[in-house]
Amino acid sequence: MPALPATTDRAVALLRDFGAESIAHPGGTLLTHLQRVQARLATWKARPALRLAGLCHAFYGTDGFPAALLPLDRRDDLAAVIGAEAEAIVYLYASCDRKATYPGLHQADAAFHDRFTGRSHVPGPQARRDFTELSAANELDLAVIDPAFRAEWGPALLTLFTRVRDLLSADAWLECRTALAAPASEPPDRNAASALPAGKTGRR
Repeated sequence: MPALPATTDRAVALLRDFGAESIAHPGGTLLTHLQRVQARLATWKARPALRLAGLCHAFYGTDGFPAALLPLDRRDDLAAVIGAEAEAIVYLYASCDRKATYPGLHQADAAFHDRFTGRSHVPGPQARRDFTELSAANELDLAVIDPAFRAEWGPALLTLFTRVRDLLSADAWLECRTALAAPASEPPDRNAASALPAGKTGRR
């Protein structure tokens, strides 16, 4: 079932209150980027909580976009608007230390490194799938909207998502293959994903 329109409306209002509509971002503003990520997740038939997390994934900043709209001591404020399940996905996404986490993301028992606390933990299967699906939706939005980003990072991102394809929905994996595929004469570098710097993988 779709995310409740009233919940989405409240989340958008909160994003506007904290300035997302005035922050520049490829393709427009941070708010329009977040709405596109939510829409892409909807086309992939993601459940409501994941769609809401896609809309709100930048509230605490990320490893690639350090500007936070809300401080971490206000997590309850976001949960009150979008629900505890969606907020937990937002936190997981925001907290990821990408350089430390990405190499083992495809392994069920690999540690997930929290850049806020400096600690590591092993997310459950659903949390790992949610994180990966949201990551794909975010990066694909940038690759589609920003040709320069696609040209520079598309092959490395395709390598990353190929490695974690078992965590992606069929629709997400299909779009990763079609939107990120390198020209036939330039196959993706199998080692490229390990070279993805945090500040370049998403800029949000």
